Amino acid sequence: MKNYRLFFYWLIILLITSIPTLHAQDLTGIWRGHFRSSDGLERLAGIYDDRYKMEVQIAQTHNHFEAVTYSYKTAEFYGKASATGSLNAQTKKVLLKEAKLLEYRSNGGVCIMTCFLQYTKLGNDEYLQGTYYSTNAADSSIGCGKGSIFLHRVAESDFHKEPFLENKEKELARKKSNVPVETPPAAAAAPLVKKPEPAKANATATVTPKKKPAPKPSTSAAIAQQKSSQLTTEPSKNSRDSTITMKQPNESVMIPYVLKNRTNELLKTISVHHSRIELRIYDDGAIDNDTVSVYYDNKLIVSNARLSDQPITVYIDVEPSDHPHQLVMVAENLGDIPPNTSLLVVQDGEKRYEERIISTEQKNVEINFEYKKVE
Repeated sequence: MKNYRLFFYWLIILLITSIPTLHAQDLTGIWRGHFRSSDGLERLAGIYDDRYKMEVQIAQTHNHFEAVTYSYKTAEFYGKASATGSLNAQTKKVLLKEAKLLEYRSNGGVCIMTCFLQYTKLGNDEYLQGTYYSTNAADSSIGCGKGSIFLHRVAESDFHKEPFLENKEKELARKKSNVPVETPPAAAAAPLVKKPEPAKANATATVTPKKKPAPKPSTSAAIAQQKSSQLTTEPSKNSRDSTITMKQPNESVMIPYVLKNRTNELLKTISVHHSRIELRIYDDGAIDNDTVSVYYDNKLIVSNARLSDQPITVYIDVEPSDHPHQLVMVAENLGDIPPNTSLLVVQDGEKRYEERIISTEQKNVEINFEYKKVE
């Protein structure tokens, strides 16, 4: 009995310690996108596009990885650097830190980047996005500025696949091919069933078909039927900072076509302590003509709004309810650089939340709000 207890003890310890590894996201592969400085005076003046292209090749082992970064912009600049990083398996936050310049061509100074990224998956597409700061490669005490960064997992490199990545992919392929296939348990012997006697000549067989149960309404449809909120908008005169106010109605609303015919992926549920909260919506990263519409409890509150570095401001009422209130971000286009990316800032009294949102023309992103009174 003692040996059995010891066995189960170690089994529990093994399961607990292996949970982060089992659920860790594997970033191994090629990621490509762009970064831009937050000091983009040229962008604000509309002179030229200040985005720099970037490719990152990653080989992950457990929650740490080896990487190489490529940064480039036409003939102006090219740099290649070795890098390391780590992934938090629970929060999906990624730290990527360039370590040493391997190759570069530049008319000015060269900088080393440290990136703070968030992993997101939308359907089959995977993204890393966030911020970076940089320091001079020759003297780390000299800052080179900071900005935003956006990467998308891709299949092919714009350069060539690094040997460490090729070796890691071969290792993963070997592990995948050697995974034992579980053999299904042998089927239990079927019970003997007495063979029915042949029907008599005058007997009539009657088959009564089973009635199919009526289909249950979908969860979203049920929630929509129970909700009776209606919102009225009051756009402000300032076109660069649209302010919208919503009030609660009494009549039920139909689910809009764009919410029924696209996948609505729940990003997060936020508990707020004020019945009235402020939302600010920005373009996240590159200002590339991303356009969105926003629905709150199935009512349109922002229509075909072009996102920029100036916020679209929305006030919503989050009343006590048996069901969470639904805010859905809908991509009206993919902008100049797909996909559609936005930053949602939620102000609940003194408390602030930031959510980076990635949507496509097939998938909307849903954020739920629920009111919780402060005890």
